Amino acid sequence: MDDRPAAISRADRPGRPWKLSLALTSALLSLTLGCGKAPALGESGTVNFLIESMPTNLDPRIGIDAQSENLDALIFNGLVSRDRQMNIVPDLAESWETPNPLTYVFHLRQGVKFHDGRVLTAADVKFTFESVLEGKVETPKRGTYELVESIETPDQATVTFHLREPYSSFLWNLITQGMGIVPAGSGDELARHPIGTGPFRFDSMMADDQIILRRNPDYFGPSPKIERVRFRVVPDAITRALELRKGSADIGGVNSLTPDMVLALGEQPRLVAEQQPGTVLAYVSFNFDDPILQKREVRQALAYATDRDTIIGSLLRRQARPANSLLPPNHWAYEPSIKQYSYDPGEAERLLDAAGLPKRSDGVRVHLTLKTTTEESARLLGEVLADQWKRVGVELELRPLETATLLSDVERGSFQLYTLRWLGGNNDPDIFEYVFDSQRMPPRGANRGHYRNPALDELLAEQAREMDRLKRKAILSQVQRILAEDEPYIDLWYYDNTCVRSDRVTPIAIPPAGDYDFLEAIELSEKDR
Repeated sequence: MDDRPAAISRADRPGRPWKLSLALTSALLSLTLGCGKAPALGESGTVNFLIESMPTNLDPRIGIDAQSENLDALIFNGLVSRDRQMNIVPDLAESWETPNPLTYVFHLRQGVKFHDGRVLTAADVKFTFESVLEGKVETPKRGTYELVESIETPDQATVTFHLREPYSSFLWNLITQGMGIVPAGSGDELARHPIGTGPFRFDSMMADDQIILRRNPDYFGPSPKIERVRFRVVPDAITRALELRKGSADIGGVNSLTPDMVLALGEQPRLVAEQQPGTVLAYVSFNFDDPILQKREVRQALAYATDRDTIIGSLLRRQARPANSLLPPNHWAYEPSIKQYSYDPGEAERLLDAAGLPKRSDGVRVHLTLKTTTEESARLLGEVLADQWKRVGVELELRPLETATLLSDVERGSFQLYTLRWLGGNNDPDIFEYVFDSQRMPPRGANRGHYRNPALDELLAEQAREMDRLKRKAILSQVQRILAEDEPYIDLWYYDNTCVRSDRVTPIAIPPAGDYDFLEAIELSEKDR
């Protein structure tokens, strides 16, 4: 997925009592609910799961928002899946081979059934992708598969993809979250009543209210232990927190509550706050067309002037981990041996001097502007950065904008610095080409800062063609070393995945990408089954 506005917690500003927000959250929960007895959770065997919004489309060929992809991955399966290190693993395809860089041959599992009883065959796989490629469904995913030249089905259990050119990330685009396989002949009705092969079957849906999924007893993998999941739409975070506190919800979503709310709720009886490493990345981007920010010493200086640990502790309540690459540390291609930017204001000042930006009599070296969204969380982050960078002589002006305006400005290159986050898109190494290749400036990609490095371009093209993973990893290590030196982004932190649950639900193992597939393994306490 594309990047989204940075979602830093509602927390206290530096110089103010840092416990204030947490105390207010706790007080609000206590005063609103009092000491009354919690109402019943509903029918036995049902997990009540709160989500912020309805999915836009449950047809896996179409929906690209987080809720659509998370629910689709419960209803459908892809040809392949991913593990926690982002390795490609079997799903509907139990094996595959690449006889040459342009050909992928997949061998399907036998006996897999769709939820309506139909048996999965190669014809369903071929139809799924051709309906996208031929425009039978209107979808933003069509461009993802533009390198597919043809699809063959030599028999009912074999599917062969022929590509126009080598593409080492092709398998990644076949994972369940990328494209779930639908029955041949599926049309518009799939969005209203999705039929897949996944661990849960679609039961019912009420617009802007709820979606109910039931356990698929015929699933080819381990069948879920819970009978059903009711996804209830509750847009307001405080209301979600109150629902959890009074006992009318089992799971308060994933990453849907502020850090303060997570802490407050975790102290309540019968509630448990889960916190596990995630992959969502917060960052600050530079505009290389700006004569000041063109200087590498300035970009490095600002990285050294950023005290990530203090921000993570005060604003994020320790619910994040410092970052130094787009790829998360759990990724197979992550390179740890690159230039690090620990907090060092003395080194920041030395680099600014070297860049020809001495301190004036008023203590200011340079004035810069940071564009953010109007969300309080983004504003708080900007205020902290302004305070930290002022200590080395950088005066930072904050320019909060409505989200649509901010995105428009960054696409046009109308900024000095901006802050956003990568959500999901940074789980595949292809992100480097999309974000930093000189040919990927908008509208062809997300190189919004107009970063140019011919040596990096060559490496990015090479890794995209390299089919041997060890060799590709070596190339990607070089890519990460170059980017760490050039510093086109300040990689701030990876957000932890957080989830507040009722203690009637067994512990939750949240996948690094924040998917909902943990629902396949959770159980309810004996009396609630």
